[in-house]
Amino acid sequence: MTGGRSWDITGRFIRVWQRNFRAYSESWKIGFIPPILEPLFYLLAFGVGLAALVGNIHYRGTDISYMVFIAPALLAINIMNNAFYENTYSSYVRMYYYKTFDAMMATPLSLEEIITGEIIWGATKSLIATAIMQAVISLFGLIHYPEGLLILPLAFVGGLAFGALGMFFTGIVKSIDLFNLPIFLLVTPMFLFGGTFFPLETLPHWAQQVAFALPLTHLVNLTRAFSTGILDGSVATGLVYLAVFSLIFFPLALRKMRRRLIR
Repeated sequence: MTGGRSWDITGRFIRVWQRNFRAYSESWKIGFIPPILEPLFYLLAFGVGLAALVGNIHYRGTDISYMVFIAPALLAINIMNNAFYENTYSSYVRMYYYKTFDAMMATPLSLEEIITGEIIWGATKSLIATAIMQAVISLFGLIHYPEGLLILPLAFVGGLAFGALGMFFTGIVKSIDLFNLPIFLLVTPMFLFGGTFFPLETLPHWAQQVAFALPLTHLVNLTRAFSTGILDGSVATGLVYLAVFSLIFFPLALRKMRRRLIR
């Protein structure tokens, strides 16, 4: 039932995941289009057009082409967007407009299991989209293997972090239009200044410190390390950061959603 304990979570949360997966499978062809075309557009615009002006990038003691530099960033952005938007807009629609959460709370599922299933599904969507996008980027020879295979489990871990963050905002916004605020104030700055399209070293020191506090920066660093095969101590730092970030925002998301749905 939905009352009582704050951590009423069992393996039943997989039922929520299965429900969302079945709904996704009915329109999977549409879901496949963005991760296929998006890297092609970005690589054409930035990798071909801008690369001619930028030249090589100095990364971890070696020079790499600009296309090699931005390709993993595209994967990291894809991970963030899929999980965050799934657990904000899509979860909000299921909760508020479709009343799916109300229907599920009438079953033996607890509220915590419903929210956990939603966040796990958001991470799964990140994994699916990343696998598709990575396959496309790999055709251009921009990912180093076998280290590049680590990007797939990273996509799920990153999806958990950004899914929990998205669900936290779903628990506090009063209307669907207000998602524009975290997108404008958080997601867009990370997209632009998270080490995605230029090295962080080009920013002022204070801006580097701010960027280092943002989750996408660490996700980009990890994706770039696995993509290039250049692994160092920053990999451990990034993994610890994402783990701690998830451990903070997952219970916060549960708490905010409980306050919203259980009055």
